[in-house]
Amino acid sequence: QQKYGCYLASAHAVGEPQTLRAIEAEARAKLSPEALNAAKAASAIMGMNNVYYRATHLVSNTTYTTLPARLRMNVIGNPGVEKADFELWSLAVSAINGCGMCLDAHEAELRKHGMTSEQIQAAIRIGAVVNAAARVLAAETALAVEPA
Repeated sequence: QQKYGCYLASAHAVGEPQTLRAIEAEARAKLSPEALNAAKAASAIMGMNNVYYRATHLVSNTTYTTLPARLRMNVIGNPGVEKADFELWSLAVSAINGCGMCLDAHEAELRKHGMTSEQIQAAIRIGAVVNAAARVLAAETALAVEPA
């Protein structure tokens, strides 16, 4: 479940159609409906949180880090799967989206759940590979289309 959820959350994060369809088909055969929904939710919530927290971290004015986020994050508290699995999937998506604050937060949570460095690295690696495959497919699709 951890591996296929990582693949699915990563595919949803990159959003490239061929990658998404291929991984979604494989994940549907391996994951419960709850895990499928949770992996997609991890991608969705990180799509929001990664942008917000990366911005508050990167902007020079530190006031923004002290303001309440006021973002709906209910799924984090009750993802429908083991908390460690959801954190692992969120970590992979955060790696794709490049949010250092989120990576640190998810890595710390995963450590609390007993995850090893190798397990955490594997999730990051899955995110990296899915992202790379999606970029190649997107580029090939773009080159295959004749300009108007």
